[in-house]
Amino acid sequence: MLYLHDVWVNWFEGEENGYNVCHFHEWRKEDTIELLDQVPLLYISKELLHYIENDMHDLPKSLLDTIYKRGYTRKGQKRTVVEYAAVVTDGDNILAFDTVGYYIPIRKSRLIPRQEQLVYDMIENNKPENFEFENKMHDKEYHMLSMPPEYIFGLTRKERQLKQLLMIGLDQLKTTNNKEELRYWLTEWDPKQYPSIRYMDEGQVWNALYDGVKHGWSSAHEDLCSKLIRGQAFLERMWEAEMGNEQHTSNQK
Repeated sequence: MLYLHDVWVNWFEGEENGYNVCHFHEWRKEDTIELLDQVPLLYISKELLHYIENDMHDLPKSLLDTIYKRGYTRKGQKRTVVEYAAVVTDGDNILAFDTVGYYIPIRKSRLIPRQEQLVYDMIENNKPENFEFENKMHDKEYHMLSMPPEYIFGLTRKERQLKQLLMIGLDQLKTTNNKEELRYWLTEWDPKQYPSIRYMDEGQVWNALYDGVKHGWSSAHEDLCSKLIRGQAFLERMWEAEMGNEQHTSNQK
């Protein structure tokens, strides 16, 4: 079995979409970085890597058996065994995971570039291992709070976080389903539609609003988000944290 040593990981917990597991260039100073003293390295199929990266289903038993108690974390002089942790690659993408004792990949992380290159070097003359599994990805349903990748790819970490906030606000709007309120927000988003908005019912207004904002991210998205979450303390704190991170990054540059 192949092993990596002294692996720095930045765990993202409970992420069912790989686009929210940030690559190294998006790691932040306030993120909690952990050191894996030793971790198994598995060369697997593209299908299995996609399954691990983009969902939260049970991992193949054969894979779990292979890595059982083969990994260790280190804090100072203390070395602690990890039940199920590994770095997996399909030859193109690389992902670290830790099940935290369960059978699903609860925590996921990317690697730093130097260690990614080491992974590619280590598997160069190897072939992928075969771990049979029931691929449930075809049953995966995306929705407003877990958006399809095509609506997210290309966005920065800040933009992804703000878009999630916007979707939470829109989800609340949809739940309330107040026609006048929906019309107000569609007018805020797209004033040009105002002449026709008053003839739309709730469903038509909602569809026009969601279809308008679901693609990409822009200053108009940001403006709508800031207005939509106003007065909601928890969401406002998340907003301020993201905007503070942006300012901190700008100052560093």
